[in-house]
Amino acid sequence: MIERDDSPVVTAFVRFLAPTVQLFGLYVLVHGHESPGGGFQAGVILAATYLALALGLGRETLDRHVSEPACLALASGGVALYVLTGVLPMLDGAPFLDYSALPLPVDPVRARYFGILLVETGVGLTVAATIVLIFCRLADRARPS
Repeated sequence: MIERDDSPVVTAFVRFLAPTVQLFGLYVLVHGHESPGGGFQAGVILAATYLALALGLGRETLDRHVSEPACLALASGGVALYVLTGVLPMLDGAPFLDYSALPLPVDPVRARYFGILLVETGVGLTVAATIVLIFCRLADRARPS
């Protein structure tokens, strides 16, 4: 079991670090189609903040912020968002993931930006939730004696 670190330096650092890094993760997600980054990188960054909370403030802090059923729902929802973004253009006869054919009330160029953001958001949700789930499952295992 992961226990809370009693150091005030670690506690203060993790409490400051988590929201700051989460904001950076959202920046990486939103600017992923224009600069280095994207859904996968943002998902890893966001998951790392929750792992830092668990390692610095204890597993009970992580349990207060996220639950395994919620992580499963987010991971599944991310995949569903990706697939839905790809399938919607097919309903109008366009190819899979043709963002310009998304049924949005904007011009096709702007629809591509929204389509990329939707796909990257789906990837980010899936990656972040999966990493947190893997961590939770590994942390719950009994230590070998």
